[in-house]
Amino acid sequence: MEQHDLTLRPITGREELGLFNRFPYVLNEELADDLADGRRLPGWMWVALRGDRPLARLAWWGRAGERTPSVLDIFDLADDAAEVGDRVGLGERLLRTALAEVLPEGARRPEYTRFVPPDWREGEENRRAVEDRMAALERTGAALFVERLRLEWRPGTPVPAPGGRLAFRPIRDTEEILTLMTRVLAGTLDAHSRDDLTRMSAREAAVRHFEEELAVYRSPRDWWRIATLPDGEPVGFVTPARNDYNFVIGYLAVLPEHRGNGYIDEILAEGTRILAAQDVPRIRAATDLGNTPMANAFRRLGYVNFERAITMTWD
Repeated sequence: MEQHDLTLRPITGREELGLFNRFPYVLNEELADDLADGRRLPGWMWVALRGDRPLARLAWWGRAGERTPSVLDIFDLADDAAEVGDRVGLGERLLRTALAEVLPEGARRPEYTRFVPPDWREGEENRRAVEDRMAALERTGAALFVERLRLEWRPGTPVPAPGGRLAFRPIRDTEEILTLMTRVLAGTLDAHSRDDLTRMSAREAAVRHFEEELAVYRSPRDWWRIATLPDGEPVGFVTPARNDYNFVIGYLAVLPEHRGNGYIDEILAEGTRILAAQDVPRIRAATDLGNTPMANAFRRLGYVNFERAITMTWD
């Protein structure tokens, strides 16, 4: 679509990645593999161009084989985009145009997630970039859903030896982990889980989480651990894993009746030890900014908050 000398269109394919990647962003290095593996499609990757100069871009991601994307995870506005008038307005036009073409009529819009510096509110340039993107999204009806901490453990960071209060064993089967995932949703502080519980039962939410994330990990389930008291009673669990991009602490939880006893530290340490033993370059994890107990557990074990993630959703 052209507006005066402004063109809004999807990229033609992998040959236009150089054009698309003129905006610096941490996900750029993954885009070629994503296209090759089907996690992105050229039709899901849009640019706003004046001549051959990109002024804005956006892209969705989805699991290979999906016909509609799962998340809008790239959205950038060039500093000189204001030359077309309203920089935020340009972002809104690109969003509206691409949304109308990519998503079937009546389909729910996938959430927007953007990685930002951990101190993004402190610098004028970073704050303006984040706020302009958010303003463009808000003009299309999106609203802030949650801000999350992105965390990283690096080799050489000490991990304490087992404390002895808990024993650890592999999961017995899928039903066991689903039952525990259902139980830990009581009193959860996780924004996505709380939102799921407004629309479905705890069991349904657990099954959805398992099928969309845990079931597609590339690593063996033998790494997952159930934490128990000496008599065998489950206390919590952790799922150290490998996703499409990193080694991760995928799910970490303590059962409601055992919270407040400091078990979270021992369970996280066990999951970290399992991955560290694989000689990994790093371990990634994430938790909501408002989930203070979980954030503090990662901090105590030496995980560094290297980024934050802004998530916005449409009703």
